[in-house]
Amino acid sequence: MNLTQIVTNALKAFRHDVPDYIGSGIVDISTGMLLAVDTVDNHPREILDVVAAATTDLFQGRTVVQVEELWKQNRGTTDNRHYFNEILVNSENLVHLFMRSKSNPDIVAVVICSRQVNIGMLFVQARQVMRQLENPR
Repeated sequence: MNLTQIVTNALKAFRHDVPDYIGSGIVDISTGMLLAVDTVDNHPREILDVVAAATTDLFQGRTVVQVEELWKQNRGTTDNRHYFNEILVNSENLVHLFMRSKSNPDIVAVVICSRQVNIGMLFVQARQVMRQLENPR
């Protein structure tokens, strides 16, 4: 199965499995590009592109990388692990969950739900989809 099909399947699974789903996308943070997106409403492309750029900043921004490097120095580690793997953002009307792939740290899924979402169920269902994204059959 190629990357396009894997990403498409993940977006379908997010829509089907995540409660109070509004939309999702897959971002390659090494390039800042939005690989694919699915939303229940139409959104202007420039907004979607800004979400991709914001996702990249959340995980690869200068100060985030600096924090990760300082933790590595403090702990005496030299590996390439990232400390920030999941980030939950509550906006006025929405909940945004950003999840870094464990198998490919340059891939981040963004799942957006209404504020009424049960946060625990959001994490459970979104993590299940991420496992499918990382281990396609």
